[in-house]
Formats: sequence, structure tokens, C-alpha cells
Amino acid sequence: MEKLFRLLYECMTQGQDAVLVTIVASSGSTPRGAGARMLVTDAGRICGTVGGGAIEHHSEGVAAEVLRTKNSHLEYFQLKKNEVQDLGMICGGDVNVYFQYISACDEQNLVLIKEIEALYQTKEEFWLVSEISEDGEGGMAVCRRSGTIAGLSLPEAVLEGLQRKPVQIDAEGRKYYCEKMQQQGRVYIFGGGHVSQALVPALAAVDFRCAVLEDREEFSRPELFPGAEEILLIENSHIADYVNIGAEDYVCIMTRGHKDDLAVQAQVLKTSAAYIGVIGSRHKKAGVFAKLKEQGFTDTDLDRITTPIGLAIGAETPAEIAVSITAQLIQQRAGRHPQT
Repeated sequence: MEKLFRLLYECMTQGQDAVLVTIVASSGSTPRGAGARMLVTDAGRICGTVGGGAIEHHSEGVAAEVLRTKNSHLEYFQLKKNEVQDLGMICGGDVNVYFQYISACDEQNLVLIKEIEALYQTKEEFWLVSEISEDGEGGMAVCRRSGTIAGLSLPEAVLEGLQRKPVQIDAEGRKYYCEKMQQQGRVYIFGGGHVSQALVPALAAVDFRCAVLEDREEFSRPELFPGAEEILLIENSHIADYVNIGAEDYVCIMTRGHKDDLAVQAQVLKTSAAYIGVIGSRHKKAGVFAKLKEQGFTDTDLDRITTPIGLAIGAETPAEIAVSITAQLIQQRAGRHPQT
């Protein structure tokens, strides 16, 4: 998504109008859900997708008409049986798509898109809100829970209704589509071995922000971890010198040995991390937990640790283990914030 908004900013600074096409609601077996976006200019679709097939083809045509009329509006698509078969789906579905005309001459939107770029760089949590009222003008706002950063001035009811998942909010006679664009919290992965190397791209693909911490220089090379935000060469005995782990963060511990795993666990247990997962067998768990108890940790403390890490799907290879861990973190994320 960051790339899409970067391209939108480039289009605007080059004097090109654009249409931001967004699925704002869907039901049934549709190919993409709310939040899917694509960017269309006079050159056609230049970034993103709303699912391919009939929906995307028709949406490109509608976007071209919006570029001509400069009229933002909502369209409702109901997939017919033949379209469903073409997409390889079992049953049909409805899709609501908003076509937002963005003029290159609109200084307010230029400031807003530039602000989005800045927020992506600082890794701050933020929402993009679009007014999608039938008689609206397609205005947008970037906001935090505390208030609007740029763009439309939003009713308090919109700010109070922001959620982790995309949501439509009716307020003061207007309708708004609100989408969280960047999550707080990171996954801190201790150890840079084969499982970590498979785990980082798997987590990044589902919008987890990853940092790898390793005490061996040869396992700290950026090319080993595509998608990682940060790779740190550390001393496992002093992790607080390198990172500040908070209540929004996840920790995956998979260092080169039991001694380092133990040292990291003892330090992480003193943080408010939302999730602590440790790779290894149940036999290893018993030995490490006994040593942690010797250090004064209680059963309640140890209950915070998930080990063996990952969902029990019979994973054996590094790639399979990465899938099981990724699935467990998705489950943790969904369970922690079902409505917010």
C-alpha cells in the first residue's frame, strides 16, 4: 500500500489526475475484501488490485469515466454465475467499490498524500478516512485516534469508531469509510538461522513489521531477511541496549542454543510483550522452565511463554515452521483486537 500512495504522490506532482479505487464492503465469496485498492490514471491501472477478473476489468472502465467526469461515487457489483465460474469461486458475492477522483491541482490532497508518506516512514499508527456519501465530494482525511492530521475535519463519532479492521461509519448525516493503514507493534525475532530467514518474508506478507536480532555477524546480513524493517547485531545478554519491547510487540526466540534462548527469555519476561514464543521441544521446555524458576520467575510468568512455538500442524522444514508461526501470530493478532 505504501508503494501505491508513493505513486499517487508522484502522479500529482507531475500534473496527472488519478482515481483511487477501493473496495469498501464485500460479502459472499468475492476475490478481495474491504481495503483492496488500485490506482488508475490515463495510462490505466498503474498499481494495486481489486481482485482481477470481471470486477477489476469493469472497475478500470468506470475509473476512466471518473477521470473524464471528475465525479467520485460508489458502485455496487453483484457477481453473476458465469463471472463466479471465471474467477474459480464456489458461490457469488457482492462488492461495493468507491471511485475517488483525485485532482493533481488539489493542494489539500497533495498535502494529505505527502503526510501519508511521512507516516509510513515514521512507522506511526494511522487511519485513512474517505467520505463515501452519495452526495459527497470524495474528501479524505488522515487521522490518529486523537484527531485529524490532514484533510477533512472529522466528526468525533468517526474518531471514536475507528477499528483495527476496515469499517463504515455514519456520522452527522454523512458516511465514512475508515481503514487502518499501519499497525503498531513489531515482531522481534531473536536469532537469524534458517527458520528466521523463512519467517521474516512470511510475516511481512501479512503485514507484520519484523526486526531480527542476532549476535553473529554472518547471520545479520540484510539479504538474508527480505521484508525485515531492521536487522541488529546484538549481545543476547543485554537486549535492552538495542530494543524497547512494549505491550504491542511480539517476540519469537530462536537463537543458536539453549543458553542464549534462556538469557533472552529471562529478559523478555520482564517486558510487557503481547506474545512470547520459543522454538524447541517439550523436553527442552521443561529444562529451561526449571532454570527460569530458579531465577525467581513464577508459573504465572511462564504461562506467558508459548513453546513449542507455532500452531501444531506437523511442520518439519524451516518453511513449514515459518507457516505455523505466522498462522499463530495472525491468530494472536486477531484475538487481541477483534473490534479495535
